[in-house]
Amino acid sequence: MLITLLILFTVSCILAVMYPYLIYPAVLAASKARPVRLGPSDCGDGADFTLLFCAYNEASAMPQKLANLRELRRQYPAMQFMAFDDGSADGTADLIAQGAPFVTLVRGGGRNGKAHGMKLMAGQATSRYLIFTDANVLLDLQAPRALFACYADQEVGGVCGALHYLGADGSATAAVGGLYWRLEEKIKDLESRSGSVMGADGSIFSIRTALYPSFPDTVLDDFTVSMEVVFRGLRLIKCNDVVAYEQLVSVRADEFARKVRISARAFHTHAVLAPKRRQLTSDNRFRYFSHKTLRWFGGAFLLAGAAAGVVALSLLWPLLGMVSVLVLIAVAIVGTKMTRGPLSSLVEVVLAMLATLQGVARAVRGQTFAVWNPAKSR
Repeated sequence: MLITLLILFTVSCILAVMYPYLIYPAVLAASKARPVRLGPSDCGDGADFTLLFCAYNEASAMPQKLANLRELRRQYPAMQFMAFDDGSADGTADLIAQGAPFVTLVRGGGRNGKAHGMKLMAGQATSRYLIFTDANVLLDLQAPRALFACYADQEVGGVCGALHYLGADGSATAAVGGLYWRLEEKIKDLESRSGSVMGADGSIFSIRTALYPSFPDTVLDDFTVSMEVVFRGLRLIKCNDVVAYEQLVSVRADEFARKVRISARAFHTHAVLAPKRRQLTSDNRFRYFSHKTLRWFGGAFLLAGAAAGVVALSLLWPLLGMVSVLVLIAVAIVGTKMTRGPLSSLVEVVLAMLATLQGVARAVRGQTFAVWNPAKSR
């Protein structure tokens, strides 16, 4: 009886790990479509848009970023551009001031964090729509036109773009990161097809300026701001014609630290948004639980399922249980030393789940991350 219960528990944990990535997308695919009523894409001189980004020690990314901003400026001469420098020590702010004088530069004077900077800039913007991006992200020149077409539908309050990763170096970290992102993009496509996406990535998204909320500096601002659209009863959709490009992180330590930081802030944000989450429709509550909540605890399900499986094997045959433990240890040791191949990729997936769980644990203990550092391996 105990062995049966342990096996059922192990299977349940496996299903809980797989659900957000395989079962939930299948449910979305079977849902009724809600087409977006697109309008004309001619946004004229771009006066309806303000593009905002924050930067900290991004001097290496500035040549490409500023060239991209200058191209956008030529296409949309009336678009507003704003940048917040969070006390960079590598001359990032000076590069922006010299290379793109049309950008309204806000100097933070120290480490205040992205959320703080975005709030300052959004409060100064006077356009109808805000475009949020990152310092190392390049925006396709047709993106504003695609956004303008989406906003013709009055039910649309915000738009997530399609992020394309550049320069994957063949490492398992980059490969898994790219695979994860392609799956994430597919899930957002399915959510958008039938309703709303459950939060945007800060690399590229847009909202109506009137929807910008107030929030503390400790939250994940892109998630908070994009979910405000859903909280207000409007649709947050994804448009694959709104394209941006970013470099993949290729070093395992960089990616692990990034996931810990992001998941800690995301779970902290989840707690801060509790009053608003309770007002979600039943459909959006289901989406939020499936897309966000379960993923935060994937590492816990993985560890619990592995432990229950080992105990079940040990009860069946003690030697089998011992062998299974040795195999898991060997896979972990060999996989962490490899940088390419399926075994290394498997370890990357497990590490990503454990990093997320560690971030959640830090958030529960009250530890938050208001500031950030760019990955060195981009």
